[in-house]
Amino acid sequence: MTTATITTHYDYHSIDHNLLKLDILGHDDPTMIRFLQDCTGLDPKTVPLDDKNVMSLFMNTKSLNIEPEQIGGTKLGCLGLPEFGTDFAMQMVIDAKPSSLSHLIRISGLSHGTDVWLGNAQTLIQEGTATIDTCICCRDDIMIYLIQKGMDKSLSFKTMESVRKGKGLTPEMEEAMVAAGVPDWYIWSCKKIKYMFPKAHAAAYVMMAWRIAYFKVYVPQAFYAAWFSIRAKAFNYEHMCQGEAHLRRIMKDYNSRKDELTNAQQAEYGDMRLVEEMYERGIDFMPIDIFKAKSREFQVIGDKIMPSLTSIDGMGEKAADQIVEAAKDGPFLSKDDFRQRTKCPQTVIDKMSDMGLLGDIPDSNQISIFDLMKQA
Repeated sequence: MTTATITTHYDYHSIDHNLLKLDILGHDDPTMIRFLQDCTGLDPKTVPLDDKNVMSLFMNTKSLNIEPEQIGGTKLGCLGLPEFGTDFAMQMVIDAKPSSLSHLIRISGLSHGTDVWLGNAQTLIQEGTATIDTCICCRDDIMIYLIQKGMDKSLSFKTMESVRKGKGLTPEMEEAMVAAGVPDWYIWSCKKIKYMFPKAHAAAYVMMAWRIAYFKVYVPQAFYAAWFSIRAKAFNYEHMCQGEAHLRRIMKDYNSRKDELTNAQQAEYGDMRLVEEMYERGIDFMPIDIFKAKSREFQVIGDKIMPSLTSIDGMGEKAADQIVEAAKDGPFLSKDDFRQRTKCPQTVIDKMSDMGLLGDIPDSNQISIFDLMKQA
């Protein structure tokens, strides 16, 4: 404060004792669970955590009443589930062969660690040296296992902390592990690890994923409406809501030029996989009704799903909000009236008109001389 030098950057440890750090982050899983509760009235806290049909999603696709061939060869029912919905995560599940919620928690630990799965636990499981029950998955596993083997509790804790931070094993730790009868493969695994996930985090994540999975099995319309509203990255009404045959043509085209797809198209293809699964389960979209549709959320109406206005390509959130507000004031007399009241871009209006979303309203409020002659 007394020098002429202006300091803009400080060493973190010179301020950390007086620093209050708040991690206020958005989180899609609780948002989805809230959506599902509001949509169905079912309290997610009442979802059983031992449901066999939910567990089978992590083994095959039978709970969805479809075969892998119907959804591009995807072997599991995990699409759209947090923690387990990517191809990498699903392959991990296939390799680990889980049979319980506890196994899924262990898999979550593996997927969030660094050098814990690839070249480590995966290899041990494939060789038959270890199983999902015995390999190191979360940081807690190390301390608990070493205490059970008879190692000193304090040293067991220090060993866990050293491994989970990627510092490996000190000679003292390794000697104590050998003396306690810890197998060589376990010591090898500890030395490979760079970072490990805490089991409590994994448990919290998996419990949310499980609850969402429950809705996927038993209330699928609500699940897909929630996923498309919150998780979808590039949903396109024109490509995805014109029936399954149309969707498959688009997917076939994208598949034929995988290496040429833009980032937006790759994200769109990811959304298409969920739409394909939804169609194969016998669930359909209903056309957008500009007087009933919500601006940003999909909604379940009967046994079908009505997309949001923002699912229309080129429709921004503000424009969608304005359509919802304008619709409250009554019918639109013409496309000109629609544009003036909603401030919607003309290109989007033309697209909506081409898809039949504006009904048969005329282009203009003005009655032409030809209309007058017809009336006469």
